[in-house]
Amino acid sequence: MWQLASFLNIIIGTTLAGTGVIAALVMGFDDMTGVLAGAALGFVVSLPVTWLIARQILSLRRGQKN
Repeated sequence: MWQLASFLNIIIGTTLAGTGVIAALVMGFDDMTGVLAGAALGFVVSLPVTWLIARQILSLRRGQKN
């Protein structure tokens, strides 16, 4: 579980941190604090999202009959 979640967090964390930065810039927070806060918020949001996606992948994998 941890290996899959770690791999997924690399992708999901980067994506949501980038989304947070873009959202901060669009809202007018174009200083360093706003950009870093957007990136940090995006990364923090990515942790439970990564956990849910990894759990769903593993449950689908366990349900398969090979």
